[in-house]
Amino acid sequence: MIPFTYERARDVTGAVDFLRDNPGAKLLAGGTNLVDHMKLGVADPPVLVDISRLPLDEIGENPDGSLRLGATARNADTAAHPLVRRRYPVLSRALLSGASPQLRNLATNAGNLLQRTRCVYFQDVTTPCNKRSPGSGCSALGGYTRHHAILGASENCVATHPSDMAVALTALDARVVVQGPDGEREFDVRALHRLPGEHPDRDTVLEPHDVIVAINVPAPRPGAVSTYRKVRDRASYAFALVSVGAELSIDGGVIDDARIAFGGVAHKPWRAERAESVLRGNRPSAELFAAAADAELTDAQVLEGNAYKVPLARRTLMATLRELSAR
Repeated sequence: MIPFTYERARDVTGAVDFLRDNPGAKLLAGGTNLVDHMKLGVADPPVLVDISRLPLDEIGENPDGSLRLGATARNADTAAHPLVRRRYPVLSRALLSGASPQLRNLATNAGNLLQRTRCVYFQDVTTPCNKRSPGSGCSALGGYTRHHAILGASENCVATHPSDMAVALTALDARVVVQGPDGEREFDVRALHRLPGEHPDRDTVLEPHDVIVAINVPAPRPGAVSTYRKVRDRASYAFALVSVGAELSIDGGVIDDARIAFGGVAHKPWRAERAESVLRGNRPSAELFAAAADAELTDAQVLEGNAYKVPLARRTLMATLRELSAR
């Protein structure tokens, strides 16, 4: 491992200031992704700024009924929290489907959102990768693409985002609270992650000195039901081939509202707005669910090794909608 300097932040403001004054420094909390990348040579930060001891691990209800998830709260604690389990089963199930129990006991909420792709070429420093080394090329194009994107990709990158939690939060319209040099700001989690475009090396809209301090999840919608469905190669410790996080509200036999996000199909959690529009105002049926899936996947662009993801995503969304509409 390349030598680095270790700093322990005393408060969030101090962490922000240190990041601003020390280009290349990285935050350390659980370290479940960053440390792996340091071992692989993918990341070589000169300084690690430890924020794991800052008071950012609380989970509690906001005055408006929304739920505040502390940035450094552990994934296991978040999944098991009574309010998360009762109000947001899509989030609890997404967290429990990720990684292993040991990793969930260490990984943090903010770190989960900020984890980087598991593309084999990104993690192999002997191969060209625009995400790791801008302008070097994308080895996945013409290579092994079974796990790669079918939506929102570009000629520069076809990698997918690995987070299950981020998919659930996208379906829930969660908001991210970030502190920077100018104070705190809050924005929709859908605006956090970027599509690759011409700059796949930038996973998010955050600046190097920004620190996520919390995630706010809106109060549950009356009568809404939610779930998370993940399709993977094995039953545990595997990333999604395709996943769906969904929340559905049915009133008088008609779908009043639908909020859906896909995982495993794009460079970021993919909010299925076309599918949602097809569903709203209609009665649940197999034909309606198929039409919603087809509307969302109509622009899918497949590679030689991942064409299977289109029918798989279609079936997964339809199965998720059937499950929710039957409750």
